[in-house]
Amino acid sequence: MALNSTIFLFLLLCCSVSGQAKTDDILGKWISTDKSVSVHVYKEGKIFKAKVIWFNERLGNGEPMNSRTDSHNPDPKLRDRKLIGMEILDGLLFNPIKQRWENGKIYDASSGRTWDSYIEIKEDGGMIVRGYWKWAWMGKTIYFDKI
Repeated sequence: MALNSTIFLFLLLCCSVSGQAKTDDILGKWISTDKSVSVHVYKEGKIFKAKVIWFNERLGNGEPMNSRTDSHNPDPKLRDRKLIGMEILDGLLFNPIKQRWENGKIYDASSGRTWDSYIEIKEDGGMIVRGYWKWAWMGKTIYFDKI
């Protein structure tokens, strides 16, 4: 009887672990489901970050992607930096208990604002990026698919 219980607990543990996110699951290139932006998520030490690698030129003022700058940045010294290659997400750490990446800051170049953020991986492998102000329910969610 004890052997059957041990086998059952082992199988239960294996099933529950297989559905969990792994620390590096968000690494790589992603495109938003509305096809408006693509980012590259990478890691420096234990911190996860993201850079813009593509966006739809038809959005905003229509200026070509390679010449568009961070014109809404509150710091005048940063308004000439290019949007392509710009770091927009920083400070994310993986929380194994909540199975998500938390405590990040995400920058919205269209408004010049920085928001708190977290990322989750959906069961279908898609990525949910949530930017919010003070409380997670006060914000915006963007959905991404892996490229």
